[in-house]
Amino acid sequence: MSSESTPALRQGAAGVESTESDGPAPAGPSARSPRSRSTAAYARYAAGKLAGAAVSLFAVLVTSFFLFRLIPGDPVKQMTGGRQVSTEQIAAMRREFGLDLPLWQQFTQYCGKALTGDFGTSYQFRAPVIDKITEALPATLLLTGTAFVIYTLLGIWLGARSAWRNGSAGDRANTAFALTLYSVPSFWLGLLLIVTLSVGIGPVPGLFPTGGMESGDTEGFDRVLDIAHHLVLPVVTLVAVEYARTLLVMRSSLLDEMGSDYLTTARAKGLRDDLVRRRHAVPNAMLPTVTLLFVNLGTTVAGAILVETVFSWPGLGGLFYQALSVPDLPLVQALFFVFAAAVILMNTLADVIYPLLDPRVGR
Repeated sequence: MSSESTPALRQGAAGVESTESDGPAPAGPSARSPRSRSTAAYARYAAGKLAGAAVSLFAVLVTSFFLFRLIPGDPVKQMTGGRQVSTEQIAAMRREFGLDLPLWQQFTQYCGKALTGDFGTSYQFRAPVIDKITEALPATLLLTGTAFVIYTLLGIWLGARSAWRNGSAGDRANTAFALTLYSVPSFWLGLLLIVTLSVGIGPVPGLFPTGGMESGDTEGFDRVLDIAHHLVLPVVTLVAVEYARTLLVMRSSLLDEMGSDYLTTARAKGLRDDLVRRRHAVPNAMLPTVTLLFVNLGTTVAGAILVETVFSWPGLGGLFYQALSVPDLPLVQALFFVFAAAVILMNTLADVIYPLLDPRVGR
């Protein structure tokens, strides 16, 4: 060792000894562990996403108030059903529902009550809006939840198989069929299923009910079977339209993973091709799909309006259609907020969860 390097080494050793003798280093940002810095970065990332969601929800609240006041028609006259009503009676109804107040005052009252969960009283049902939403929510959750589970499993399974056999006849058939169904309007597909499987064509009898959630004359397990029977066609309609998106995203993600070195290493270890796909490729390809699933969950709730209307399903979508026909402004505004909030919250949840699955995001 040269003499020039010896003083430097001694100086470094002395620096170490002095540091040790001085006690522990003072705490500060530079002394934090990588784990604590990562946690702080994630906390800032999540807080930003939650703040953005809160701003979006307030924007939806404002939009829902002004948007539906552009609908032509007088709610009070619609509620009278064309009957002869005196001017005094119409004025009394306007005072009852607060329609005689200036628009700015209606808006401030609406925002103040909505922030506490009070969306007013329905014009046509003469009941609190939140009660009507609570009554219709289980039917929507049953329909959209069943469809979500089916099209998620179907899309992931078919997407993985199509990507693993990229270019095969099965891959081309799956992709073409999914793209075709994805481009079909849900209401048109629902009407087509009613004509073919409910009404019947020629010698083919109708196999399923044309609408509704249950026949109303069954109890116990027979009632469960009756609801399942009514559920078939609406679920098939939602699944047919929505599974294609999951299939295409899963297929694209897995194709990106198939050229990775870790798959070559797994094959070199002697693992069967099926195990390489299930244990290594698919889990890594699931990250974009998981994000999509949360987004799909929010959009499915909002997108069930047409399907519920076509099949007369007594959920939030059917309630929204009834409210628009009046127009029942408090009920329409509240349902619009619920549908938009479902999309915003599911998108925010996806943004918050994704960094936990992929640490490269949000750091």
